[in-house]
Amino acid sequence: MTLYQGLYQALIAAGDQVWVSRLPEQLAKAFTDSSHGDLKRWQQAVDDLPDLMPSSVDLLDSVRIGQAKDISDEMRAGLREQLMQLHPWRKGPYRIFGIDIDTEWRSDWKWDRVKEQIAPLQNRLVLDVGCGNGYHCWRMLGAGARLVVGIDPTLLSVMQFQAIRKLHGEAPIYLLPLGIEDVPPSMGLFDTVFSMGVLYHRRSPIDHLLELKGCLRPGGELILETLVVEGDAEQVLVPEGRYAQMRNVWFLPSCAALMLWMRRCGFKNIRLVDVSKTLIEEQRSTEWMRFHSLADFLDPHSPDLTCEGLPAPVRAVIVANVD
Repeated sequence: MTLYQGLYQALIAAGDQVWVSRLPEQLAKAFTDSSHGDLKRWQQAVDDLPDLMPSSVDLLDSVRIGQAKDISDEMRAGLREQLMQLHPWRKGPYRIFGIDIDTEWRSDWKWDRVKEQIAPLQNRLVLDVGCGNGYHCWRMLGAGARLVVGIDPTLLSVMQFQAIRKLHGEAPIYLLPLGIEDVPPSMGLFDTVFSMGVLYHRRSPIDHLLELKGCLRPGGELILETLVVEGDAEQVLVPEGRYAQMRNVWFLPSCAALMLWMRRCGFKNIRLVDVSKTLIEEQRSTEWMRFHSLADFLDPHSPDLTCEGLPAPVRAVIVANVD
């Protein structure tokens, strides 16, 4: 696919041959019409976007592409309608030619908690696992990364990313409709790997940690963000059913347990850099995501509990290195 030719070249230049040889087949399979009934509609929405030239772009302090003055009010109204065809928008926010895409998540808050705690991304090869529509990928590019690769199997997220990339223009940033299991094991290619909001969705968290470790070059850095619970190194919550209405939540460890898992997996220089309760101001319903959100998933009488009676979402960020 021509969309990914630049990625193939960048991976080869970085020393990869194995993944480049597999990617065309992986992408062709992921983008088959049968993979999702709405794919053609989403692709058409992206294809119909106008070719615009932003007068300025800010990826350092936000994700802003263009300004309101770059296009007419009529054109902006049409562009807004086209972008709304990709509803629901969960990760953001974005400001696109004067249009505020007010997403479900204030993903910029998470980035603010992380950005000062990690090694500078300048000139680094970065992998963002489970990246959603790629909001944080754009912030990584804004922080100076040489190449940013996001992976997420959700095709709507990929289409949203393609829409933003088309309006931004060419850049060394790519989002692949793949999961971590599609990345060659022990490829040892990336300087920095992010896994934010993924671990608790994995049936085997230890395998996920080892997969992330295998993506890193010697000396590389992992930024891991996940749901946690209070407790000692033996404390792990395994929900019997749903957690905050999510079906696919498996393991919520304490910070001490998670750091123990990481030591067992061979990570070094492990440090806990943030623990934050998720607020209803950070994850909420908006015009761009009109379904239920966090406020609907908490106990209405006790915000410290989910609607299932479990501890309300608290997220931790752990940074670690590999030898």
